[in-house]
Amino acid sequence: MTPRQPVTLILVLGLLACAAITVLGVCIGSAGFENTVGALWLGGADPMMAQQIVWEIRLPRTVGALAAGALLGLAGALAQGLFRNPLADPYLLGSASGASLGVALALASVGGGAGMVGGSMMSEAAAVSVFSSSVWVRLGLTGAAFAGAVGAVLLTLALARGVGNTLRLLLAGVVVGVVLGAITSLVLLFSPDSLQAMQAFLLGSTSFIGWASCGLMLVVWLLCALAAWVLARVLDGLSLGEATAISLGLPIAPLRAALVAVLALATGAAVAQTGLIAFVGLAAPHLVRAMVRVPYRLLIVLASVVGAVLLGAADLLARWAIAPQELPVGVLTAVLGGVYLLWLMHRSGATGSGGRGT
Repeated sequence: MTPRQPVTLILVLGLLACAAITVLGVCIGSAGFENTVGALWLGGADPMMAQQIVWEIRLPRTVGALAAGALLGLAGALAQGLFRNPLADPYLLGSASGASLGVALALASVGGGAGMVGGSMMSEAAAVSVFSSSVWVRLGLTGAAFAGAVGAVLLTLALARGVGNTLRLLLAGVVVGVVLGAITSLVLLFSPDSLQAMQAFLLGSTSFIGWASCGLMLVVWLLCALAAWVLARVLDGLSLGEATAISLGLPIAPLRAALVAVLALATGAAVAQTGLIAFVGLAAPHLVRAMVRVPYRLLIVLASVVGAVLLGAADLLARWAIAPQELPVGVLTAVLGGVYLLWLMHRSGATGSGGRGT
C-alpha cells in the first residue's frame, strides 16, 4: 500500500460517514428513529409541519453539526501544531471563556434571552414555532459569542506581548480563560434569569442551527482550510523545533500570528453557533495520527473530516439516546472524550511498563 492510499481511504470513509450521518439525521428526531422520510411526511397529521421539521430543523441541524465539527477538528490540528503539544485544544487562547462572557452579557441585557429557554429539551413541533421568532435573538447571541471569542484572543495576545513566545502565549490564554470565566459567573450571579438560557450554551447544543448558520460555518471553514493549507509549512517546521524552523528561512513571528488568527476565526465561528463542545478539537487530530502519519497539509483536511464525523455522530446519539428528550451534545462529547483520553493514558502506561520490563 502506497503512503497516499491510507489517506485516500480515511478521506473516502469519512465522507461516506458524513453522508450516512446526514441521512440518519433526517430520520432521528424527538420521537426517536423513524424508518424513512416518507413515513414522516405521510404518517404525520400535518404534512406542512412535517416538512418544516425536516427542512428547517433536522437537516440544517445535522449539516451544522458536521460543519462545526469540521471547524473544531481543523482548529485542534492548528492548536496542536502551534503549541507543539498533542494535548492542546482550540480553546487554549481563551476563546471559549470570551464567547461565554459575550453570551452572558447579551442575555443579561435582554433579560434572559426570551425564546432560547429550554431549547435542548423542546419538542420539534414547539421548536418550529419558536425558531422563526427567535432568529433575531440567535443572531444577537451569535454575534456576541463571536465578538467575545475574538476579544479574548486579542487580550491573550496583548498579555503575551505578541506571538513570539509560545509558552507565554499559552500561559496568557490560561489566565484570560480563568479571569473571563470568573466575570461570566459574576454576570450570571447578578442576572439569574439568564441562567437557564446560558446553560444551553455552556453545555453545547446544535438545536437551533439554521441554514444561515450552516452557510456561515461552511464559508469560514473553507477560508480557514485554505489559509491553513498555505501556512502548513510553518507547522511542519515547528514540529521539528523552533530553531530548525528558523534555519529553514521561515519568518516565524508573522506566520505564527497568521496561524493564531486562523485558529481564532475557526474556533469563534464554531463556538458562536453551537456553544462549548469539548474534546472534538482535541480528539480529531489524535485519531488521525493514530491511523496515519501525514504532514500538516493533509492532517488539517483529515482532522476536519474526522471532527465532522465525531460531532455529527454525537449529535445523533444525543437526539436518540433518551428520546423524546435529548442530551446536550457538549456533555456527551465531554464524557466520550474523557473515556477516550483515559483509555489512551492506560494504553500508553501499559506500553511504557512493557517497554521497561523488556
